[in-house]
Amino acid sequence: MNTTPYNIARIEQLIHQFRLEKEEFLDLVSEGLKNKLEWEDIFKPEIQLNHLKRIDKIFSKGLSYYLDPNPPIQSQEASIFFRKEKFGTDLNLASKKIVTQFEELKLSLSGLAKMSDLKIDRALPIYNTAEDALTVAKEVRKTLFPKFRKDSKKFLEALINKFAEANILVFEFVEHPSLKQKSNIDGFYLQPNVIVLRRNQDYFKREIFTLAHELGHYLLNQEEVESMDYDQLAHNTTTSKIETWCNNFAFAFLAGDELAALDNLPEIGKSNDYSFDEIKTISDSTHLSFTAILTYLVRTNKMSGAIYGRMRKDQDDTIQAKKDAEKKKRELEKEMGKKPMASQAKPIQSPLFVSAVQTAFYDGVINEYELCKTLHLKPEQLEKYLR
Repeated sequence: MNTTPYNIARIEQLIHQFRLEKEEFLDLVSEGLKNKLEWEDIFKPEIQLNHLKRIDKIFSKGLSYYLDPNPPIQSQEASIFFRKEKFGTDLNLASKKIVTQFEELKLSLSGLAKMSDLKIDRALPIYNTAEDALTVAKEVRKTLFPKFRKDSKKFLEALINKFAEANILVFEFVEHPSLKQKSNIDGFYLQPNVIVLRRNQDYFKREIFTLAHELGHYLLNQEEVESMDYDQLAHNTTTSKIETWCNNFAFAFLAGDELAALDNLPEIGKSNDYSFDEIKTISDSTHLSFTAILTYLVRTNKMSGAIYGRMRKDQDDTIQAKKDAEKKKRELEKEMGKKPMASQAKPIQSPLFVSAVQTAFYDGVINEYELCKTLHLKPEQLEKYLR
């Protein structure tokens, strides 16, 4: 039975950082075993390598991390989990791993910037919830809103590029469809200027709203990790001033001049065919989803909760029917021997991130291998990024 000396303090720090109860940790490390492992089974003067591998399946740090004799870094700068007690969503393990991954990326990028004398500090002022969210949205649109594009994905890319011009780093993460546990978050903001989004391949407009909402957090400089719940937004069940402000800001930021058109709609009801055509027109001319507009209308008392519920259900049924039809089509094509054309989606990269890594390379801070690894490039693609 192979055993090795190890640094138990590093494992204990990760358990604390990920906010795992002792029994929860033991359940995770014992997954798939007939008999659950006990604390004493795992932590001895030397640890069994198979136990260490089980621990790394939880934290994904690499085995060398636990063998390093140096004490772990436990500071507010190192992790949002040490800076913030509560989050808007009860994070599952997959979400905690995602947050930790981007926190570490943020810190490494900050280190690269210092070594290469690259300035990627916060560029925009900090606002507060006493300021009117709609007024701030109108002001910020002048700097951060790109030229409108009908295609939602292309608009999202343009938005990320525009944010980069103001030194706001936006990262996307893409989860593989086969993942056993997927994250239960849509996005988060990390001080001083990092926003992270979960790719929403089916609903880019939802991802765009999440980005605008997290921009609100950036403007307030209030960190958060959360999932977006339109029903919660519609009925304003959040008690947080910050969340209410960010929701109001996000809607106004994306609505622009169409906000006045929404406010001028009559009370929604059967007599005006529920203003369906008007709502669809506004949705098509902005990047607000039909559902996001419904939430605004119910919050501003243009629509009753009952009508909102029915229209939301109709929308959900329409979307589900479309998904079912696409699934049936794929299954039929598979039976006919056709190979699926879809490939794993790739995250959108912020030009600010690419530029920072390129500068670090030119200044000799990182080598070609590290450049390729950081930007997920094949060696033959390197020349393209060094032009």
